[in-house]
Amino acid sequence: MNPNLDRLQPYPFEKLRALFQGVTQTADPRPIRLSIGEPQHATPPFIREALIENLDGLANYPSTQGSDALRGAISAWLERRFGLPAVDAATQVLPVNGSREALFAFAQAVIDPRRPNPKVVCPNPFYQIYEGAALLAGAEPVFLNNLPENRFGSDFDSLPESVWRDVQLVYVCSPGNPTGRMLNQDEWARLFELSDRFGFVIAADECYSEIYFDEDAPPVGAMQAAHRLGRSDFRNLVMFSSLSKRSNVPGMRSGFVAGDANVLKDFLRYRTYHGCAMNPAVQAASVSAWNDEQHVIENRRLYREKFDLVTPVLARHLDVGLPDAGFYLWARTPISDTDFARRLHAEYNVTVLPGSFLAREANGVNPGAGFVRIALVAGTAECVEAAERIAEFCQTLK
Repeated sequence: MNPNLDRLQPYPFEKLRALFQGVTQTADPRPIRLSIGEPQHATPPFIREALIENLDGLANYPSTQGSDALRGAISAWLERRFGLPAVDAATQVLPVNGSREALFAFAQAVIDPRRPNPKVVCPNPFYQIYEGAALLAGAEPVFLNNLPENRFGSDFDSLPESVWRDVQLVYVCSPGNPTGRMLNQDEWARLFELSDRFGFVIAADECYSEIYFDEDAPPVGAMQAAHRLGRSDFRNLVMFSSLSKRSNVPGMRSGFVAGDANVLKDFLRYRTYHGCAMNPAVQAASVSAWNDEQHVIENRRLYREKFDLVTPVLARHLDVGLPDAGFYLWARTPISDTDFARRLHAEYNVTVLPGSFLAREANGVNPGAGFVRIALVAGTAECVEAAERIAEFCQTLK
């Protein structure tokens, strides 16, 4: 077996199950789970209908490159959403089976194991797929701590040139998971400068980009930031997006990658062998989803309502505030994050995720320790009830 498999850590939710071992839960109060970032808003009916109406497509093998209709819908969405010039649907867009699958596969295609000491830079805390993808590609993860004193940003200049020389791939997540932090134009510019100098590829994970608070100020995307700097070939840049959070269809496993045509050409070749073409019925439903914005606006309204109701309740007892975007609250805990999560689960039947499970120790610190991630994915009433229980629990800690 690949020896790097032994370097993979248990997934955060496996650690959570282990943390809760021995806890006897009661049926009252009812359990409320805010630990996993699984959208629970209803899937829009028109997407369901499009899926059903195109089940005849199951009789055909799909193309790895996806249908012209799907790539066209995605390129048109990119142009509308990010104010981009014409995005070439044939060479700059590639459908994938959800961003998770593609984020992992991308490292396998990008990393050149013939070069000495291959490294992959990741934010810390982070989405654990980045680490696993790096390790199984034969590269070493390098973690950039996202700390409150830097507004949870990644200080790219903190890495010495000796490290950057070995970097082949950089994962960025904007808006970030779990902090909700967005990269600004200056940060993108600095990352592009480093990419030009050292030749690494940037993988921009933007699966939370469509959940934000101000309809007039959507998050800046990587391709948008590149275009503003005259980098309209998107050299060494690939962004990853998904319908899961945007359209409440996590079970459809539908997303795309877009950007540098030269990188995507080789990634398509990899994927042809990987065997990961999207189901034709899912492709048709995805076209409908990317072509409609009204359901996304309503989705944001629901999240905005929950943040408006929940955040003030929690802020009276925890160090927590509105994120830049996304559907997570990143709250500092008055006791250790693992004790907080275990006791909250045992005593109040609310499940949140310890921040230390989402991070690794780097430079002597685990930047997730002392925080919990609260996913506001349940219905409004459940989220409010959970916040009130958390507030009551915090009062017992004083």
